[in-house]
Amino acid sequence: MTSRRALDGIRVLDLTQYEAGPSCTQLLAWLGADVIKIEPPAGEAGRHGTTETPGVDAHIFLLLNSNKRSVTLNLKSPRGREIFEAMLRAADVLVENFGPGAMERLGYGWEALHALNPQLIAASIKGFGEGQYEHYKSFEWVAQAMGGVLGLTGEPDGPPMRCVAGIGDTGAGLHLALGIVCAILQRHTTGAGQQVEVAQRDAVVNFARVHFREHYANGAPVPRRGNRLHGSSPVNLYRCRPGGPNDYVYVHATAPDMWKALMKTIGRPEYADDPRMQDRQARFQYAGEIDALIEAWTEKHTKREAMELLAAAGVPCGAVLDTGEVLGDEDLRARGMVVTVEHPTRGAFTMPANPIRLGDSPTEVKPAPLLGQHNTDVYGALLGLGPEDLAALKRDGVI
Repeated sequence: MTSRRALDGIRVLDLTQYEAGPSCTQLLAWLGADVIKIEPPAGEAGRHGTTETPGVDAHIFLLLNSNKRSVTLNLKSPRGREIFEAMLRAADVLVENFGPGAMERLGYGWEALHALNPQLIAASIKGFGEGQYEHYKSFEWVAQAMGGVLGLTGEPDGPPMRCVAGIGDTGAGLHLALGIVCAILQRHTTGAGQQVEVAQRDAVVNFARVHFREHYANGAPVPRRGNRLHGSSPVNLYRCRPGGPNDYVYVHATAPDMWKALMKTIGRPEYADDPRMQDRQARFQYAGEIDALIEAWTEKHTKREAMELLAAAGVPCGAVLDTGEVLGDEDLRARGMVVTVEHPTRGAFTMPANPIRLGDSPTEVKPAPLLGQHNTDVYGALLGLGPEDLAALKRDGVI
């Protein structure tokens, strides 16, 4: 097995904050890029998010900044700008997710960046991107609202409901990471860098696009349907024993063999061959009756018992796991998707890891850096600055 990782040799300057941008640079770091997180001397805003322990980095920062190096730099000071521009000349990629026009106000719009380093890839996440709403600010659920997801999510007789997964934030970050890798590949041919931009709203639309199919069929907006799938049955969430807030199993048994296996497993084989219910569209007319049959069975089992029995019969299903169950899941731990790292101030910290598995480029998850932890290493190696130089820069508020 090679000792190199997929993005070894790629240097990324990371100006990102909160979730959308850091999720992009974290993935690049997991894949082997040298990601240098450039923070103001007070630290990125995400470090100071909700924390139960004063004086330590917030959990959101730890979750989104593993495998990176941290330096501090005041981009509004003349000396800080000199240092930043020297770093830009030695970088492959710059990533930012500032508000609309922030990079231009700093003097680092695309033209300025390209002039400093023609090979630089300048990557950005914006709320809406160029267009009618480009000056509007955005966060996760703003993007979900404008991207169509809120309108699709919720119970039929209820209001729109947000999806708590970060499809606007991390979704945009993952799209941007793919764009960056493509730009790196294209640079091998052209020798030049380029701009890469992903809008949160665009990422949400992309994730939601398959659910537009009903709109095409009848020309009307797709209504909310809770946990059911329009036109297919059985697809739903079913209560399990002992009836706690997450004691449910989700079942998606639409193919003929799945339907027959489900009915036999729950002890209702007569329904497997019922002529009224031989395809999923026909069964949808009887969804209420079918759901009652299934739930009468699932309520006699725990969610894991129900999942194991149904899965063994070939029925697609999944127990509803809470956050503690996910972090403690034996399978996720065995696969390396949930790992425990040793953080300098937090101690043992269990977190989700890299979902991308490359056979010749394994990921070793390292804890998120402390603020300015790598000032000496980075500024020494890239710019030749020694201890006296760094002390002076710190005294002057540059780092």
